[in-house]
Amino acid sequence: MPIKNRFAELHGAITAWRQDIHANPELLFDTHRTSALVAEKLREFGCDEVVEGIGRTGVVAVIKGKADTSGKVIGLRADMDALPIKEATGLPYASGNEGKMHACGHDGHTSMLLGAAQYLAETRNFDGTCVVIFQPAEEGGGGGREMVEDGMMDRWGIQEVYGMHNWPGIPTGEFQIRAGGFFAATDQFDLMIEGKGGHAAKPHEGIDPTVVASHVITALQTIASRNVDPVKHVVVSVTTMQTEGDSYNVIPQRVHMKGTIRTHDADVREAAPERVKALAEGIAAGFGARADFTYLPGYPVMVNSEEQTAFAAEVAQAVTGQETAEADPIMGGEDFAYMLEARPGAYILVGNGDTAPVHHPEYNFNDEAIPAGCSWWAEIVERRMPAA
Repeated sequence: MPIKNRFAELHGAITAWRQDIHANPELLFDTHRTSALVAEKLREFGCDEVVEGIGRTGVVAVIKGKADTSGKVIGLRADMDALPIKEATGLPYASGNEGKMHACGHDGHTSMLLGAAQYLAETRNFDGTCVVIFQPAEEGGGGGREMVEDGMMDRWGIQEVYGMHNWPGIPTGEFQIRAGGFFAATDQFDLMIEGKGGHAAKPHEGIDPTVVASHVITALQTIASRNVDPVKHVVVSVTTMQTEGDSYNVIPQRVHMKGTIRTHDADVREAAPERVKALAEGIAAGFGARADFTYLPGYPVMVNSEEQTAFAAEVAQAVTGQETAEADPIMGGEDFAYMLEARPGAYILVGNGDTAPVHHPEYNFNDEAIPAGCSWWAEIVERRMPAA
């Protein structure tokens, strides 16, 4: 069926929740206001159980259907945290917390799942149990991992789990999805180049770590172009380069670099950091310098299960009335990967329209996507666990 009429009725309220959360962004696990708001709403809706403090500041609620002969338990997950970005939207509900901003649409995800929870608690037109999951710290803190390690899946007997993310560039309210590896593994590295500092007027008496670092950065580009199968995906980016000083006339002793490695394949994920290390150490040695490499594993590849992906696409088609397009692989990371490692499930994109990209200071979640997103959540539950 198309977008549910109830979400047209609730659209104004859900939009108000979204804009309130947008005006009060919180980072990582410090989602205390947002978590409290979510828990308060879930209790108002009459959920059968509401538990706070899962994965530190996560919130989990249970909604039982009118029957439970199927024995099925479906989890629906939304993320709540914001980003350390100074907002530049000029909106009347712009961030009131300086340097913090909902620049990835988690305010929208949270509000859409709240809207779906209200509808499901009102109607209960399904045979089984729905568990709604509100997660902190997606933006680098691994909140999904924390909730899984807190025993969430076993405690509530979750059998399948579904997630959603808004996506600028996809028409508003349309959906895209892909089976298998979808979002990339997001690993990081620290690289310290140590040379021999000295006077800038006498470079021949020192070993300039800035020159060494520059050669390393250039060489790292060959990992994608010369070391990895061209049909596979890899990104190696140096994102920070900082010397020990800021003087005009001193060659520094050290240069510190930070970077990220993004991959979709396990073999590439294993090989890429080894190539970074080998190139850095080899080039540094050639200049008489030293390279110290530290590898920091991050989120794993987010892998959509085949069966659940086909089902999620079918539900999206029912909501929009058009075939669900296949999404391209995405090199960004998503810690819903940890939930998909624990249980089969799927993660879908809902269109945000022609807006600024996520993680941009002028980004804003498109409230016109709310009815489609809420309907998809609700239909996942009602179609996966149909009432007799």
